[in-house]
Amino acid sequence: MFLVINFVSLIYMLPAACMARAVSSCPDLDPELELWNPGHNEDNWVNISQGQKFLLASSATVHSIIITSGGKLVIKDNTNPIVLRTRHILIENDGGLHVGSENCPFRSNLTIILYGRADDGSQPDGYFGQKYIGVISGGTLEVHGEKKLSWTFLNKTLNPGGLQEGGYYFERSWGHRGIIVHVIDPKTGSVIHSDRFDTYKLKSESIRFVRYLNAVGDGMILSVAVNDEGSKNVDDSARKAMTKLGSKHFLHLGFRHPWSFITVKGIPSSSVEDHIEYHGHRGSAIAKVFKLFQAENGEHFNVSSTSEWVQDVEWTEFLEKPEKAKSKDGERLSDFRAAHPEVCDHPIDIQAVTLDGVKLTTEVLYKSGRDYRFFCRGPGQTTGGCHNYRVRFLCGKPVRPKLTVMVDTNVNSTILRLADNVQSWKVGDKIVVASTDYSMYQAEEFQILPCRACGPNEVKVAGKATYLHMGEVVDEVDMRAEVGLLSRNIVVIGEMADRCYSYNSDLCSFFDFDTFGGHIKIGLGFKAVHMEGVELKHMGQQSLGHYPIHFHMSRDVDEKGGYDPPTYVKDIAIHHAFSRCVTVHGSNGLLVKDVVGYDTLGHCFFTEDGPEVRNTFDHCLGLLVKPSTLLPSDRDTRMCKTITEGAYPGYTPKPRQDCNAVSTFWLANPHNNLINCAAAGSEETGFWFVLHHVPTGLSAGMYPPGYSEHIPMGMFYNNRAHSNYRAGMIIDNGVKTTPASAKDKRPILTLIAGRYSPHKDADPLKPREPAIIQRFIAYKNQDHGAWLRGGDVWLDDCQFADNGIGLTLASGGTFPHDDGSKQEIKNSLFVGESGNLGTETMDNNVWGPGGLDHSGRTLPIGQNFPIRGIQFYDGPINVQNCTFRKFAALEGRHTSALAFRLNNAWQSCPNNNVTSIFFEDVPLTSRVFFGEPGPWFNGLDMDGDKTSVFHDVDGSVSEYPGSYLIKEDNWLIRHPDCIDVPDWRGSICSGRYAQVYIQAYKSANLRMKIIKNDFYTHPLYLEGALSKSTHYQQYQPVITLHKGYTIHWDKTAPEELVVWLINFNKNDWIQVGLCYPKGTTFSILSDIHDRLLKKTNKTGTFYQALQMDKLEYRYPSKGYYYWDEDTGLLFLKLKAQHEKEPFAFCSIRGCERIRIKANIPKKAGTSDCQAKAYPKYAEKPLVDVPMPKKLPSTHLNKKDHFVELKLDSYKTKYFHLRGDFAYISVDGRKFYLSDDGIQVVVIDGHDGKVVDRMNFRNSILQGIPAQIDNYVNNIRENSIVVMTSKGRLVSKGPWTNVLEKLGAEKGFKLKDKMAFVGYKGSFRPFWVKLKTDDTAVRIFQALPVPVVKKMKL
Repeated sequence: MFLVINFVSLIYMLPAACMARAVSSCPDLDPELELWNPGHNEDNWVNISQGQKFLLASSATVHSIIITSGGKLVIKDNTNPIVLRTRHILIENDGGLHVGSENCPFRSNLTIILYGRADDGSQPDGYFGQKYIGVISGGTLEVHGEKKLSWTFLNKTLNPGGLQEGGYYFERSWGHRGIIVHVIDPKTGSVIHSDRFDTYKLKSESIRFVRYLNAVGDGMILSVAVNDEGSKNVDDSARKAMTKLGSKHFLHLGFRHPWSFITVKGIPSSSVEDHIEYHGHRGSAIAKVFKLFQAENGEHFNVSSTSEWVQDVEWTEFLEKPEKAKSKDGERLSDFRAAHPEVCDHPIDIQAVTLDGVKLTTEVLYKSGRDYRFFCRGPGQTTGGCHNYRVRFLCGKPVRPKLTVMVDTNVNSTILRLADNVQSWKVGDKIVVASTDYSMYQAEEFQILPCRACGPNEVKVAGKATYLHMGEVVDEVDMRAEVGLLSRNIVVIGEMADRCYSYNSDLCSFFDFDTFGGHIKIGLGFKAVHMEGVELKHMGQQSLGHYPIHFHMSRDVDEKGGYDPPTYVKDIAIHHAFSRCVTVHGSNGLLVKDVVGYDTLGHCFFTEDGPEVRNTFDHCLGLLVKPSTLLPSDRDTRMCKTITEGAYPGYTPKPRQDCNAVSTFWLANPHNNLINCAAAGSEETGFWFVLHHVPTGLSAGMYPPGYSEHIPMGMFYNNRAHSNYRAGMIIDNGVKTTPASAKDKRPILTLIAGRYSPHKDADPLKPREPAIIQRFIAYKNQDHGAWLRGGDVWLDDCQFADNGIGLTLASGGTFPHDDGSKQEIKNSLFVGESGNLGTETMDNNVWGPGGLDHSGRTLPIGQNFPIRGIQFYDGPINVQNCTFRKFAALEGRHTSALAFRLNNAWQSCPNNNVTSIFFEDVPLTSRVFFGEPGPWFNGLDMDGDKTSVFHDVDGSVSEYPGSYLIKEDNWLIRHPDCIDVPDWRGSICSGRYAQVYIQAYKSANLRMKIIKNDFYTHPLYLEGALSKSTHYQQYQPVITLHKGYTIHWDKTAPEELVVWLINFNKNDWIQVGLCYPKGTTFSILSDIHDRLLKKTNKTGTFYQALQMDKLEYRYPSKGYYYWDEDTGLLFLKLKAQHEKEPFAFCSIRGCERIRIKANIPKKAGTSDCQAKAYPKYAEKPLVDVPMPKKLPSTHLNKKDHFVELKLDSYKTKYFHLRGDFAYISVDGRKFYLSDDGIQVVVIDGHDGKVVDRMNFRNSILQGIPAQIDNYVNNIRENSIVVMTSKGRLVSKGPWTNVLEKLGAEKGFKLKDKMAFVGYKGSFRPFWVKLKTDDTAVRIFQALPVPVVKKMKL
C-alpha cells in the first residue's frame, strides 16, 4: 500500500514541478507579466521602464520602443502570428527583450518590421542611427526561435531542369533512325522497357514492331515516336496496330515526317498525338505531345515526347549596302550574296537598322521564286528601296533529327535528397542551393512543398533547377552544393521603398533598389545577448556601422568578459541584405554558429579594426556576396574609381590593387577560429586574412605595431570555398592605416602590402608557430584555389579542384620577411579538370573542351588559360605526399600539375622541394610546364621567369631522384649532362645551387648581364625585381656554386653595389668578375646584416691583390680583390663564413654581404666587358655533381614513362692524335658507331623499347641514298627515330630528305657533325630536334612514351 500511495503522489506532483520549470525557462509564462496591447499608432513613443513587465500577445504598430530601467518586454508564444512594426527598439539599463529562451524556443510566428526612410525627416540617434534594434550598457536581448537545421549538403546531384531527379530523360539524333518505343509503368512512372525499330531499312523491323506492341500489357503507358526516318518499310499490319492503339496520323506517315504519340494501351481515347510534314532543309519541324498521369502514391508525373528536325540558326554581321546595288525595285538578295558570300540563299529573317542604329521595319518581297527583295519602312526611307542602312540575315544551318522522351515525376517541382535529416524544415520555408560552378550567380532559391513520399533527408521544392548543382564527391573531392535554410519563425525585416534613393555616396548610380534596411547593434556593457532561430531580411545600410548584426566595441563577450553563458549568435539566416552579415568590431570571444549569409553587399562575416581575437565562426555559410560602397576593400572597379572620399587630391585609383577584395569571411586578425565553414560564392574571395599593422578606427592603440602580423593563427579546420572569382582563400596584404597625404595619396583602409609570419606570443624573437590549415577544400574558383603569402603557413589534407590555379605559396617577396620559415603542403589532392562539367549557359564566361576527353565543360578564365595545380612563385616551399589528377594539356592550352607564376619579376628559390608526388590521369607531358612566350605568358622575359627551379627530391616528378628541374635555357645552372624535357620547356639537372642578390644603388634602370664562365656564349639578362622608380635595383639570379661568373651592364656600372650571399652555407663560394670602366678605384668591405633587428655589423675589408691566386686567401675579417684593368673586371671570391638553417636564406648570424663602392671616372661608357673577358676567362664545362640515375621501370607508372636518349658526336684530340667519337644511348643502353656515316636507332613509340638499329656508311649515303630512304619508309608508324653521325658527314644529297620525313624543318644545312631525334607518325611532336656543328653535337632528352598527339583546343 505504501508503494502505491507514493507512486500516486508522484503522479500528482509532476505537473507542478514541470510547471515551475516551464515558468523559469519560458519567459512568457512569468505570472508577473502584464498583457500589453498598444494597437496601431505610428505616433506612439513607447517607454517600458521602472520595473514594467509587458507581454505582447497581438500585432502592433508604434513609433519606437525604449526598454530601460528594469523594464521588460516579452513576446507571447502559442498564439496567432504577431507583427510588431516600429522605427526602432532600444534596450538599455537593465531593460530586456525576450522572445523564447534557450530551453524554451519560441514556436509561434513573430515578425519585427523596422520602418522609416533615411530622408523622412526623423532625427537619427547619434549612436545607433535609424531603423535599429540596439542593445547598450545593461541591456538584455534574448531571442530564441525554433531549432532548425541551418544548412546541409545536397546528397544527390541536381541537374538542370530537374532531370534525373526521380525522372527519366532520353535523347537521340543521327545514328538512331526509326521508330522508338518506351513502355512506362503507370503505377510509378518508371520506364520498364524501350526498343528501336529501323523501319526505314528493313520490312522485318515492321513485323517485329507489331509483335512488340502486342506483347505490351493493357494499362501500360506507351510512348512511340519517329527519329529521322521510319516510314519507308512500315507495312499495313504496323499501321493497323497503331490505329488500334488510337493513332489517327500513323496511317499517313510519310518520308521523314516528325511524329509523336502517347497512349495507355487498351484505352484508345487516352491517346495524344502530333504529326507534321518534313520541311526539308528549309527549316525546323517538330511534333510534340505530353500527358499528365497520377501514380499509385498520389503524386503526378508527366510524360512528354518530341520528334523533330532541328535547324540551328545564326545571324550574319551587319552588312552595309553593296556599292553596285540598286534600290529602285527594292534591295536584291543576290546583290548582297555577290558582295558577301556568307549570306545564305533563303534567310529566315532580315533585320535592318539605320547607320545610327535605329531599327527599321523590313518588308520582304519574293519574285521569280528565289529572287528575294526587301524594302525598308521607317523615318527617312522612301519607296523603292532602303537608304543609309545596314542589314543582317538570319541563316539556318543544315537540319538534324532529334527525338526526346521525358518522364517528369515531379511536375514543376523537384525532390532534393540531402545529407542530413531536414524534418525541421516546413512547407513554405525557403531555401537556397549554392552554385557548384565558377559563377556564384548560379545559386538558386526554392520553396518547400508538401511531400508525402519524402524521407527524412528529402524535401520537395517548387520549380526546376536552371543549373547543375553537384550532390556527390567528384574525383575524391567533396563538391556537394550547400543548401541553406532562409526561413525562420522569428523574422526581423527592414521595410523598404519601391526603388533606390540616395542617402550616401550617390548610391543610385550603383544600385537600383533601396539599400536603407534595418540593423541590430550591440554596444559595450550589455548584460546578455543570445540570438538563435532568427531570419533577418532587408537588413543593413550602405553607411558605416549599420549592419544586420553588429557587435560594436563590445570587448570580451565570453567568459573572459564575465558573460555566462558566453554571447552567441546561432542558427540565423541573413539574406537579401544591404551591408554585410555579421560584423565583429572591437569585440572578442563571440560565437557565430550555424549562420547563413546570402545575397548581401560587402564582406559578409566581417572583423573590422584588427584587435578582434578568439571569435569563433563555426558551421557558417556565406554565398552570393556582392560589392559594396562602404570600404575600399568592399568596392568593385567602378565604385573604386568613382568613390574617392578620403583620398589626397590627384589620387588615381588602381582598383585591382587598392580595392576589389569583397570576401565572404574577412579576417582582420588571424587569431580567430573558422571551423566547418563554407564560402560558396563571392565577387572576389572566400576567406581573406588581411593584416592591420596597427589597429584602425575606434580600436587605435589597442596593440603595438606589427602585432597582428605575428600573432598565431586560430583554428582553421574543415572549411571550403568555391565559386569565387579571385580566390577561395587569401593570406596576404594589409590595409593602409594612415590617412591620405601628398606622399601616399590613397585613402585610409585601401589594400597595401602585408606579410604574415606567426610567432609565439606575436613576438618575432620567439619561436615560430606555423599557421595550420587542415582539410580545406577549394574548387571552381576562377583564379586561385588559394594564394597564401608569408612565413610558416602549412597545409595538410586539403583538396583543390577545377581552379584556374590550385595553390600559390608565396614568401615575403625578394626576401622572406621571416627568414628561416617555409611554407608547405602535404597529404593533399589536386584535380585539374574534374567530372563536374558545369552548365553551358549564357552566364558562364567560358565553355570549351576539357583536356582528357575533349568533352565540353566550363573553364575558369579563358579557353587557353594554362590551368595549374601548384604554382611555384618564390619560396622556399615544401610539397610532400600530394596527388595530382586529371591535368591534361591541349594543343593551345598549357595545363600542368606543377608550374610557375606567370610574368614573375621576383626570385625563385632552389630550396623549393617536392617529394612523394603521385600522378593519376596526368600525361607525362602535363606534369610540369615552365612556360613559353605567347598568350598569358607574354614574353616570358621577366627575371623570375628566367630563373625558375625546384628540387625533385625523390624523382617522383622527373624519374631522376635528387635532380633539379630548371628552365631549359638557364645556362647559369645548366651543365653538359643536363637532360632536356622539351614538352616541359625545361631540363633535368644536378648541382649545388644558391643565389646572389645584387643591389645596384642610384641605378634602378640598369640591365644586368651575368655569364657563367663555362658557358660564356649563353649570357642571362636581368632587368631587376624592383620598380624603376626606386633608389636602387635588385637582381636575383640562381647560380651554381663553386663556379666563376662575370657581370656586365648596359650602361655605366653602378658606383655602389651590395652583393648578398643567399642560400650559401658555410664555405660555399663563387668567383665573380664585375665590369667597371678603366681607371676605377674601389673600397670593398664585408658585413653581416640582421634583418630582424635591422642592425648591420662590419666583418672585414678587402684589399687589392696583384695576382688572381691571392683571392683564395679569404678570412673572416680579411679578403682580397683583383682588378684586371685591361679587361675591366674586378674579381672577388664570395665565400660564406657561417652555417645557416635548412630553409633560411641567410646564416645564423645574419645575411653575409659584400659592399663595393667604386670611384668611376666621369663620362665613362658602357660597362660591358664580355668581348675582352672571353675566351680569356673561359672555363671548361664540368659536371661537379653527377646526374642521378633514372628510376628503374619497376618503380614507374606503367601507363607512361620517360625514355632517356643521349646522342653524342664529337671530334677528339690527344696531342697529335685525332679521332671521332659517336654513340646513341637509350635508357642507358649504348650503341656505338664504328664506321664513318650515320647510325639509326628505332624506338617503339608505344613502349619505348628499341626495335631496330642500322648503320649507313658515307659511301651508301652518297652513292645509294635510296637505301636509307627505303629503310625509313619501312619503319612502322609511331616510332621514335634517332640518328648520329661519325666522321665527316655527307651533308648534302638526296639522303637528307629522310630527315624532313621524320620531322626536321625545311631549309636546314648540315655540317660535319649531326644529332637528330625524329618521329615517324601522323604529326610532329614538339621534341623533334636536329643539331649540327663542325666539331661536336649533343642531344640529351627525356621523351614521354607512349607518344600521343595532344588534342587541339
